[in-house]
Amino acid sequence: MKFLEVNSLEVINSALSWETSECILTGRVEAYSCKSAGTDKKLFKTLEQRYNTLAPGSISPDDIQVVSPFGRLTESTPRKTFFYLLATLNAAFPDNDFENVRPDQFIKMPSVEMVMNSVNTTLFNLGNDVVVNQYRLWDVLDEIVQLNECDVYTYNPDADDDPMNDEDGYLWSVNYFFFNRKLKRMIFFSIKSESLNAPIGQEEGELRQVEHCLLIQVIYPFFC
Repeated sequence: MKFLEVNSLEVINSALSWETSECILTGRVEAYSCKSAGTDKKLFKTLEQRYNTLAPGSISPDDIQVVSPFGRLTESTPRKTFFYLLATLNAAFPDNDFENVRPDQFIKMPSVEMVMNSVNTTLFNLGNDVVVNQYRLWDVLDEIVQLNECDVYTYNPDADDDPMNDEDGYLWSVNYFFFNRKLKRMIFFSIKSESLNAPIGQEEGELRQVEHCLLIQVIYPFFC
C-alpha cells in the first residue's frame, strides 16, 4: 500500500488528539493507494497459497477462513479485498505483522451512512465536534474515495493481538476501512481511548507536563 499525503487530512489529524475528564483520545485518518510495495507482494503470495488452493465444495460450517465478510476466499476478488485490508494494517502499524489475522476479525458494515452516524455520535459525545463541523471530515474523505462507492469494514482484533493495546490504560478503539474498489484507494480511520487515571512512568509524566505547559503557552502566552 502506498501512503498518500493529503494536506486536508493533516489538518483533521491535528484535531484528533484531545482529552475528556476521564480519558485521552487519539485518532488518525490516513489515505492509501492500493499499489503493492515489496512487503505487500510477500503477503499477497502467502494469501494466494493459503486460500487459492482450497478445493470447491470443501467448505464446512466451521471453516470461517473460506466463507468470510468479503465473500468466498476461494475466489479472486474476495481474496484481494482481504489482502488490501491486511496490507493497510501492515502499513498503518509497521511494527506489527498482520499476516495471520483471520477473516472473521473483520465485519462488513451495512452502509457508509451508518458508519458516518456512529463516528459522528462518538466524536460529539466525547466533545470533539470540530472535526466534523469545522474541518468537514466527511467532505474531505468524499473527495479522496467517493464515499457512496465505498465498502466499509471494521477490524475487531483479539485482545492479545490488538495493535492499539500498547498502554496500561487502554480502554477501547474503533478501526474503519473505507475501500473504493474502482479507484483502488483506502481510507483508514481509527480512534483509541486511554484512561486518564492509568499509572504512568516518571519520564512520561514529566513529558506530559511539558506538553501541557507548551499548549498553555500557545493559548495563554503569559502562563508558565
